[in-house]
Amino acid sequence: MHTSTTSTDVLMPWSAQELAEATHGTWYKGRLPQTLVKRILTNSRDAEMDDAFLALRGTRFDAHTFLPQLSTQGCRIAIVEHPIETLEIYQLVVKNTRLALGHLGAFRRQACRDLKVVALTGSSGKTTTKEMLGSILSLLAPTLVTRGNLNNDLGVPMMLLELTQQHRYAVMELGANHQGEIAYTSGLVSPDVAGILNIGTAHLGEFGGREGICRAKSEIYQHLNPFGCAIIPQQDDFTLKIQAHTQHLQCLSFGQDGDVYATKIQLNPESTQFMLHTPQGVSQIQLPFAGIHNVDNALAATAFALALEVPLDVIAQGLARAVAVKGRLNFIRKKQHLFIDDTYNANPTSMLAASKVLSQQSGIKVLVMGDIGELGDTAVFEHQQLGQQLSQDNIDHIVAVGEYAHVVCAAATGTVPITAFETQAQARPYLIEMIKKHQPQTMSFLFKGSRFTHMETLMADVMETL
Repeated sequence: MHTSTTSTDVLMPWSAQELAEATHGTWYKGRLPQTLVKRILTNSRDAEMDDAFLALRGTRFDAHTFLPQLSTQGCRIAIVEHPIETLEIYQLVVKNTRLALGHLGAFRRQACRDLKVVALTGSSGKTTTKEMLGSILSLLAPTLVTRGNLNNDLGVPMMLLELTQQHRYAVMELGANHQGEIAYTSGLVSPDVAGILNIGTAHLGEFGGREGICRAKSEIYQHLNPFGCAIIPQQDDFTLKIQAHTQHLQCLSFGQDGDVYATKIQLNPESTQFMLHTPQGVSQIQLPFAGIHNVDNALAATAFALALEVPLDVIAQGLARAVAVKGRLNFIRKKQHLFIDDTYNANPTSMLAASKVLSQQSGIKVLVMGDIGELGDTAVFEHQQLGQQLSQDNIDHIVAVGEYAHVVCAAATGTVPITAFETQAQARPYLIEMIKKHQPQTMSFLFKGSRFTHMETLMADVMETL
């Protein structure tokens, strides 16, 4: 398997002329470094000899203040908006360092002529689909895959700077906190294949509704290669609106009634089997992921791969080898109990999907849920909806933790009891006592919440008591 390469000794070096050309900058006092630049970094603490430090500036910080310490670390090159005359380092002056970072990422992407780039976005499933697709493509050639949450206007160009001449594929996840962000990042990556997984309720507050989310996500098609392929979800509420943005493009759809779809789906506690139907044929898929939502993610990954002309047998092999990201439905066994770590992040759609996975498990099934953020004025309503829907699932108990826990609890209309706590410190002894009470029965716990809730901390605290 060809893994994603990030080692600095294989990165393409930069000459002083290339840096100036890419950023539209000028070297202060005409002083140019004669050595090649190995890395471009935004963290001054990591900057060493042969690195260039790019000084970002925001509303609450200005990295230009770190410039004086650079030379003590051996770093002699900086990309700045305003030079400091007293410093004995080479300074490339640009109008805006944030935009300069984007220019550098785009410059590096355009330098990789043999590279095929996939850009994907969606309200949920981006991380898992990205990893599935990376697993498929890496069977064929070196593949760069977005790490962690490097999917915004800073993270995307930082990932592009890791491209090497060895890479043949790049899978770029594009996120959005505001209108225009995906238009910007998709312009940097110039995708050969671009697609939307779904239009959900993540970041609902920033966009004022799902219509706004759809407009923001659909920006991903603006910079698609004219001969490229647009991937669209066939069964989304906003499918018709997405199609309106892709009328002039070659398209491939996934989901029921789409070009790529699944039949004979068998949901197991920790895996899934299904028949994969594509324009290239049919294949039996063994997917090491639980949940019907991961079938959708696999269908999307398949559509992206088919658009790159990947053979169906390679797709099946790649899906079978895919590995879940930490915090994404990781199954951990402690004594007779199962702990499912799904704490990476959450939105209403993914919380409901997680509950369905929990319902497939054995023993007493407990959902431990934290608050969901970035819902804006709809936060109370969305948590009420979750209380109504989750309380009707085939699980045994819900423990809600956070500011909106009481909202979830009050909205319950089903038979599943919900207990609310404002803090993890309050919930911890309750969960520990619950385990003691039900000894020696098997229990299955699923922990999930938005990133800021750090539900993994509560899970670890409970597990330590066993």
